[in-house]
Amino acid sequence: MPTTDLPVRVPLLDFDPGFFKSVSNMRDNILLAIPAQALEKPIVSGRTLARWHMIMDPAAIKQVLLDRLDDYPKSRVTKTLLSPAIGEPLFIAEGAHWRWQRRATAPAFAHRSIAALAPVMSDAAEETCARIAQAGPKAVNLAEEMTKATFDVIADVTFSGDDMMDRAAVHKAIDGYITQAGKVSMLDLLGLPAWVPRPGRGPAMRLLQETKTVADAAIERRHAKGPKDTPDLLDLLLAAQDPKTDRSMTTQELRDNLLTFIVAGHETTAQTLAWALYLMGHDTQAQDRARAEAQTVLKGRVAGADDLEALPYIRRVIDETLRLYAAGGLLSRTALAKDTLCGTAIKPGDTVMIPVYALGRHRNLWDDPDAFRPDRFIDRKSIDRYAYLPFGNGPRICIGASFALQEAVIILATLLSRFRFSAVKGHTPEPKMLITLRPEGGVWMTAEPV
Repeated sequence: MPTTDLPVRVPLLDFDPGFFKSVSNMRDNILLAIPAQALEKPIVSGRTLARWHMIMDPAAIKQVLLDRLDDYPKSRVTKTLLSPAIGEPLFIAEGAHWRWQRRATAPAFAHRSIAALAPVMSDAAEETCARIAQAGPKAVNLAEEMTKATFDVIADVTFSGDDMMDRAAVHKAIDGYITQAGKVSMLDLLGLPAWVPRPGRGPAMRLLQETKTVADAAIERRHAKGPKDTPDLLDLLLAAQDPKTDRSMTTQELRDNLLTFIVAGHETTAQTLAWALYLMGHDTQAQDRARAEAQTVLKGRVAGADDLEALPYIRRVIDETLRLYAAGGLLSRTALAKDTLCGTAIKPGDTVMIPVYALGRHRNLWDDPDAFRPDRFIDRKSIDRYAYLPFGNGPRICIGASFALQEAVIILATLLSRFRFSAVKGHTPEPKMLITLRPEGGVWMTAEPV
């Protein structure tokens, strides 16, 4: 396939821009911190204040994410960026504190629990179709539409439609913090503690603090009222207990995890769907094939949990989208002990990064890596599980992965069954990562009912 026909990608640098330019690049787009060599080599090392290593070798990645998990906790920069907003929930907790939270929350994300939440996802898909249809022949920014759809889902599965929280205010606070926190500050790289004010984050932090106060009150009210007839995520977490210790979460722990799930549960899936729709506009043959599958299965109705197994090609579209545009494009860890990765000595205090964006496009791991080819996922067993990391891997694999995949397939299948999407010329999105990999400029398409 000619280069011009390949989906849009980030122009990774094949030279060292120097310290200050590197920091400037990272503030604009974290993916610009990934050197072009990461597309070909098993490991790339350097120094930016501290020693760092990027690993693209599946065996080395397994060593970090599984074999020596406790020696590679979340990096200090990651915690400095996120802890002011979300405290110490499952996502960034370590050791025993992480283990008990994982055990306690696991039942809430079991297959049966996730399948029970599918009607909310189906309703959001139906409402999104209605909004797109109402726009008529006008171009629609599908990135915005996907953000609205997935935020409605996470708000409903978290608080079940209770008038406990102002959704618009919560969305504004979370989006504001993601935008500001994603701009890495020199103070973050220098390792200054989170309580040292970062320029530009003050207003976002104040909004987020107000949201935390409202969330605490909502949790206390639900605790007093008791669970709903059909439990939502908040009910499941209120009932969660560590099977080893019978410990339950405090209001603060519940709130921190809920806010994390709200952020991760809509932001990442929204970006995945936006990129998937961009790819459907880029490859109209793949779109036609996906539409035929969806129409054969759905016959005009909205998709649901029972349809997932009958939509294998649409699932492969989502898988391939995640390979090319994983929402979490970079995983970062801080080494606590001496180690060796790909023949390179790792010292305590070194930063070890897994550039998921580069891993998914690595020349030695994927055939024609920059091309959009969903059928490469027909035989998933042929793909090294540590070469494909849209949700991480090992014991700390994203607990909401099944939730995200179910939601993405339900919404994408429903949309494709009802509309033919065409890209608007001159509006190609730019992959830009702050905390998640967003299609900068939006995904502008026209939608023709079919």
